[in-house]
Amino acid sequence: MRLFILFSITAALFGVSGACAQQTPKSEQPGKTVVLFDGKTLNGWKPVDPADSRFWTVADSFLTGGDGVSNVPKNTYLQTTKEYEDFEFRCLFRLSGDHATGFINSGIQYRSSVVDNDIVGYQADIGDGHWGDIYDEHRRALLVAGDLSTLQHIIYKGGWNSYIVRVRGNHHELYINGVKTCDYIEEDPTISKKGVIAFQLHGGGAAKIQLRDVTITAF
Repeated sequence: MRLFILFSITAALFGVSGACAQQTPKSEQPGKTVVLFDGKTLNGWKPVDPADSRFWTVADSFLTGGDGVSNVPKNTYLQTTKEYEDFEFRCLFRLSGDHATGFINSGIQYRSSVVDNDIVGYQADIGDGHWGDIYDEHRRALLVAGDLSTLQHIIYKGGWNSYIVRVRGNHHELYINGVKTCDYIEEDPTISKKGVIAFQLHGGGAAKIQLRDVTITAF
């Protein structure tokens, strides 16, 4: 049953844009899907705070933050070395950890900037109480709460799920397992429309976030 669920999620993740590219193109051409994580190395990625490199590893074709056992003392992020503007970002993710240890949470930063070894910008949230939210990290806090009316019935907690972040101009859309959770229009013209993408490992608990099939398609 779990293999069927993972197959269904993978089909939902790649069904709209077609099969992902097998190799990373040299440039992000409009309409071309680019693989952001090669499944073997952290090429194209780096920790926002260099001191946090121990939290981010690659094994078994997964990009992993934390270990689900050791407490994470503070929020830590792994960012792309490039910036992106209008795009559709896709990945499969699995969040795990013992809630008895504290807060188990993660997220996908996008159009974000690095300030003093920390990150500022939009986040597609991951975790109980926050599934599918758009949160403005270190700036304006919660922007839109995720609509869980359908998602609550199909999300696989502790297992693999898909995320889509689609942003064009001032229009933001989030999807988990093919279900739209947020539709947001940014009305503040001073907010940057370009920035890095980053994965968050939230502090305050023994969380573990794993990611695979990470792609981006520029508009």
